Amino acid sequence: MYHQVNFMVSDDELKASILHRLAKKRKWGESHTAFENVARGVPPHLKGKFKELAEELVKEGFIFKKPTGYGLQISLNVGRSDEIKYRIRKYFELEII
Repeated sequence: MYHQVNFMVSDDELKASILHRLAKKRKWGESHTAFENVARGVPPHLKGKFKELAEELVKEGFIFKKPTGYGLQISLNVGRSDEIKYRIRKYFELEII
């Protein structure tokens, strides 16, 4: 069972987390994953927020949507890879491919 934490995490940090999850799985360009995977493994109280922020990242051009016969797929925008890596590094001290 998940316990809600009593501190606030900014939307920017959650967006970086979404970008990091996709980058870690190397979901750039033609390599895509189901939109539903954005909130996979996230505590139940944050699932809706993660999906909402993923939609914002689509509008901002960091994530592409690809409708398919088996559901909505998403991937990171290769053309904005430097910005995406910068956003991730701002909150996570990791090497990103």
